[in-house]
Amino acid sequence: MSSESLLHTPLFSLHTDLGARMVPFAGYAMPLQYAEGIMAEHRHTRTQAGLFDVSHMGQVRVRARSGAVRDAALALEQLVPADIAGLASGRQRYTQFTNERGGILDDLMVTRLENELLIVINAACKAGDIAHMRAHLSESCTLDVLEDRALLALQGPLAGQVLAALAPAVQDMLFMDVRALDIAGAPCVVSRSGYTGEDGFEISVPAAQAEALARTLLAQPGVAPIGLGARDSLRLEAGLCLYGADIDETTTPVEAALEWSIQKSRRTGGARAGGFPGAEIILAQLSEGTIRRRVGLLPEGRAPVRGGAGLFADATLASPVGSVTSGGFGPTVDAPVAMGYVSTALAQPGQAVAAELRGRAVACTVQALPFVPAGFRRVAA
Repeated sequence: MSSESLLHTPLFSLHTDLGARMVPFAGYAMPLQYAEGIMAEHRHTRTQAGLFDVSHMGQVRVRARSGAVRDAALALEQLVPADIAGLASGRQRYTQFTNERGGILDDLMVTRLENELLIVINAACKAGDIAHMRAHLSESCTLDVLEDRALLALQGPLAGQVLAALAPAVQDMLFMDVRALDIAGAPCVVSRSGYTGEDGFEISVPAAQAEALARTLLAQPGVAPIGLGARDSLRLEAGLCLYGADIDETTTPVEAALEWSIQKSRRTGGARAGGFPGAEIILAQLSEGTIRRRVGLLPEGRAPVRGGAGLFADATLASPVGSVTSGGFGPTVDAPVAMGYVSTALAQPGQAVAAELRGRAVACTVQALPFVPAGFRRVAA
């Protein structure tokens, strides 16, 4: 795709003003890094607060034609394995769109507000997801794609302190809480969530006010702009999946070690068990297990093992047991880290496997995820 045909987020001018190195990503021109570089941006987010532009992601409002938000939740449950009807107002939940084979079409966040659901979907899957929802929900629900809104993510241990200075009500929010708040004069929907493993917030803001809000946040002590490069290394250390790499239409939520996102009510014996695409396969895997599992991997040495590398039973590289899906250098861990799929028999922490790196074997140890403990605020201060 030529640079002329790339879409721009509402913060494009801000990125160029800040000297960002822009790259194509999911059809958008996005900042890979700023002057300080990926390693410094990663460490800044882990120790202070980083501001990310995630406006390329899709935001969709779903309302039931009946006017009852529970009806919208029940309709969405026909497409995802999570308990949406049981989600309290002002709360958010992670889930997946599944296909008839139990594979993952996309992973997404669902927020329940008083009269509607707000859904955030991945940029690369946006068109397909919207078509999927329109095809299956339109009879009972209306769908509005919120093209006029931007999405910012403020992440890091100082994020709460920074945002509370502008919107004191965030002090009372816990992980996965969602509130409608005014921030620096902009009407925002704020969730205490993110994709770095740190405490933080995702802020949906009118596109016309996004740059002003971003500049206000960047003017606060401890806040720096962060690009896609550090976003990737942060989510990898946090053991979080990247759609298209660690999960896709060929991986089920159970194989991907995401069964924690399938609540009891949707499982066999639950109040609303099944009823989503691929339910028979996924529910069977929950009770019987799978032949492969997503795991963390710690390669020996200092050289990263990248996605696509084969995994083998030993250094002879004679017996394939899986493959790496994401890999890189973890600045916080100060070592290479990776994720991938291995045969379930080899999925226990401490298990030795070998990855192929340019024709040679690199010893790897299966590691429990995440590599860096999460900093989510789950209890009141």
